[in-house]
Amino acid sequence: MNEVRDAPEEAREADRDGAIDRLAPILRPVRAGNGFEEALEQILQVLRLGLVPAGERLPAERELADRLGLSRVTLREVLKVLHEQGLVESRRGRYGGTFVRQRPPETSGGSIAEELRRRVAAVDLEDTLRFREVLEVGAAELCATHGLTGEQAQRLRAALAGTQNAPLAEYRRLDTLLHLTVAELSGSPSLAAQYAAVRATVNDLLDCIPLLVRNLEHSQRQHEALVEAVLEGDADGAREIAREHCAGSAALLRGFLS
Repeated sequence: MNEVRDAPEEAREADRDGAIDRLAPILRPVRAGNGFEEALEQILQVLRLGLVPAGERLPAERELADRLGLSRVTLREVLKVLHEQGLVESRRGRYGGTFVRQRPPETSGGSIAEELRRRVAAVDLEDTLRFREVLEVGAAELCATHGLTGEQAQRLRAALAGTQNAPLAEYRRLDTLLHLTVAELSGSPSLAAQYAAVRATVNDLLDCIPLLVRNLEHSQRQHEALVEAVLEGDADGAREIAREHCAGSAALLRGFLS
């Protein structure tokens, strides 16, 4: 007798099964000799960026190993490290696998500004913000200049739709996914990889700042204008919208530091 499954469960499983494609901007074949280290770095980026939400399952071992170009034995060593660090947990059963754990709350007890200053002290803020701007502006211009295929345009629209009416708790993750999609669709794997790295650093800083509804509404209008410019092949418009968008985030960070 065939098992009957409800629609919500089917939807959740389909979403999990497509996770490997959504992680394409991050996951890439590792180089021989540093397979373990590079695989660990990439999966840590996925977790830091929140691309797989807490409570959700990472792609299956086979899919991860194939995408990373390493053996499942080595991948299991990577997952073991993540498990020991409390970042993931294993579950058995038909719907088992490796699941992302909820990140513990900050325990510093300080103010938002104090926590932000602590994190900023570990990075060169101005260099990070400039590099992010260069990559985002460049990716937007490349996408608009070279154009997108029908499938690529659909992916971009879907990423934008994900940010629309997103609950506050999910907004930053979906915002990140939209920008990573633009970076990937630029056609430059190197640009996409560099953007993923700098975005992880920026997100660590943005996580110290409360999500402000007015700022998010403004940001969303910029997202919509950016996607429209890219799809219309307006390279100048896409470049300027991306630049303005980055400037807004930079101003917000500087504002909380002042």
